Amino acid sequence: MSLTLVIGNKNYSSWSLRPWLAMKQAGIAFNESTVLLARPETKEKILRYSPSGRVPCLIDGQLTVFDSLAVCEYVNEQHADGTLWPRDVAMRAQARSVVSEMHSGFAALRTHMPMDIRSRDADKGQTALRREDVAADVARIQAIWTEYLSQGGPMLFGSFSIADAFYAPVVTRFATYDVKLSPLLAAYSDCVLSLPAMQQWIAAAKAETETIES
Repeated sequence: MSLTLVIGNKNYSSWSLRPWLAMKQAGIAFNESTVLLARPETKEKILRYSPSGRVPCLIDGQLTVFDSLAVCEYVNEQHADGTLWPRDVAMRAQARSVVSEMHSGFAALRTHMPMDIRSRDADKGQTALRREDVAADVARIQAIWTEYLSQGGPMLFGSFSIADAFYAPVVTRFATYDVKLSPLLAAYSDCVLSLPAMQQWIAAAKAETETIES
């Protein structure tokens, strides 16, 4: 039975990017269905697929998995032979920890620096960074990246993992809002952005014509 991943607009839907990128990196074949966000009919259309009323969700036969992290965990177990987490148990625990922090936190960053791949807005970035909560979120993310990249790289835990998929939307945010990065973090950002799957997502985002007001 083929997999179908239901996603939102590629320019805006950071949560959709996460499992999409993980599945692409793992070489998992899947169909893609897009529901345009922020339209009167959006909620109704999403509910045809997902009981949560949100994207992304994964459909595998009679099974629907309707959370970004749950989708990543499911495909890692069922379709990627566990390769989307580090094999080492300690590294895997650390990777899960930083993914969980991303999954549940950084509300200020999400609110004031929303993902918008097509845009470049350094002024908005500087305004956001004057907020203590946004600055704290950015500093914490940079600290996470520095801690794990300092152990070798090129990805957070050596090779690509779900952790990189979860922080990929942040990479695009830092580019959009011109957040200054150390050489180590800039190299990581470039590495993520240069992934063929990321290039595919970015090209599709730039080709979209729909807009959502902040």
